[in-house]
Formats: sequence, C-alpha cells, structure tokens
Amino acid sequence: MTALWAVFRRELAAYFETPLAWVFLSAFAIAAPSFAWHVGGLFETGRADLAPLFDYLPWLLMVLMPALAMRAWAEERETGTLEMLLAAPIPLWAAALAKFLAAWAVSGIALVSSFPLWIAINYLGNPDNAAIATAYFGAMLLAAGYLAVSQALSATTANQVIAFVLAMGACLVLTAAGLPLVLDAVAARLPGAFADGMAGLSALSRFDSMRRGVISLADLIYFLSLIATGLAIAMALIDTRRGGGR
Repeated sequence: MTALWAVFRRELAAYFETPLAWVFLSAFAIAAPSFAWHVGGLFETGRADLAPLFDYLPWLLMVLMPALAMRAWAEERETGTLEMLLAAPIPLWAAALAKFLAAWAVSGIALVSSFPLWIAINYLGNPDNAAIATAYFGAMLLAAGYLAVSQALSATTANQVIAFVLAMGACLVLTAAGLPLVLDAVAARLPGAFADGMAGLSALSRFDSMRRGVISLADLIYFLSLIATGLAIAMALIDTRRGGGR
C-alpha cells in the first residue's frame, strides 16, 4: 500500500504539473453545462432534474477519458522511464492501480465541477436528489470503465496520439453498442442473440439504468469487471516489456 500511495501521488502530481489536467478540467467544466443548457435545454424542459446533463455525459466521457488516460503507459514508454518503474521495488499491480486511481481522481474532480447545476436545480424546484446522486455514482463508474480500457490501450504503444485514437474507438464501441439504431441494425442481419449480447456488453445500457436512479447488482458487476479486465490487460502488456526497451 505504501508503494501504491507513492505512485498515486507521483501520477496525480504529474497531471497537474503539466497542462493536461487543467485543459481536461476546463474542457469538462465548459462542455458539460453547455451540452445540458444549449443542446439538452436544461432550463426549458420544465422538469427539476439533470436528465439533459446525463443524456450527453457518456459521449463527453467517451472523448475525455481517453485523453486523460493516453499518457498512463505510453508516456513511460516514450520517455524511457518504464524500465525504471519496473525495476523499482513496486509491485506491477500497485503501479497499474495507482495510475488508474490518479486518473479517476481527476475525473472525479471534473464531475464535481458540474455540482453547481445540481444546486441550481434544487433552487428552482424539488428534484429527486437520490436519483441524481445515483446518476453521478453511475457516471463515476462509467468514467472508471472508460479509463481502465483506455489505460490498457495506452500500454500497447509509445505514441500518445495512437493511444488516444485506439482508446476513443474502443469507448465508442462500448457506448454505441447500446443504441437502439445499432441494435436494430444488428438484429435485422443476425440472430437475435447477437443483439442481446451487444446490449449486455454496452456501457451505455448499464449507465442508463443508473441515471434513472436504479442500481442493480448486474450493473455493478459489469463495471467492476470492465475495470478489472482493463487493468489486467494493461499489467499483462506492460509485464511483457520487462527488459524489452520501448
């Protein structure tokens, strides 16, 4: 745990010592309310809820989480510091988990920046705050799932741009797989079991139930499995780099 905490502090400090965290937080703080106000019509719906924010949040996270995670392992490989990290007396699982938790902490700060919308909704009406809190919890899990997948793909290359493109493509698949348009197209060409399987693998479908205020064990298992799988793949890929250069 001491090693994990040390790497966590190192990674979190690295985000804020470069423009990455500041640009990320600024982009989220501007984009999230902009989507809610101008696209979702937050104050024009006549309802005291944050549905317009959570309607577009998965698509925003789909882009921003890969941008946040692209440096996780690609930068280590690009700068040649990966070998030093692997040679340090730190378990690989602790390094991978610490990198994930540091990025997740930054994403949590970004989500907190949207709390003024929650306060405004309470000032204007009487929303279901338990449902909103559940939706934020779901958003944190969704961000964690995207981060884990993105960090796994960051471990495949020393180029951060390539890592970003690969990760955004993977997150797009996880998001779009649950859209009715996609499911209908698959069901029209393939047996219904394929469409059901895609719906079950979709992060968007899992998040949709949480944004309605429902937390199910199946959804929790899905996100925890997605996170664990992403971290396991990242560790496996990085472990193959021991003594192998970039």
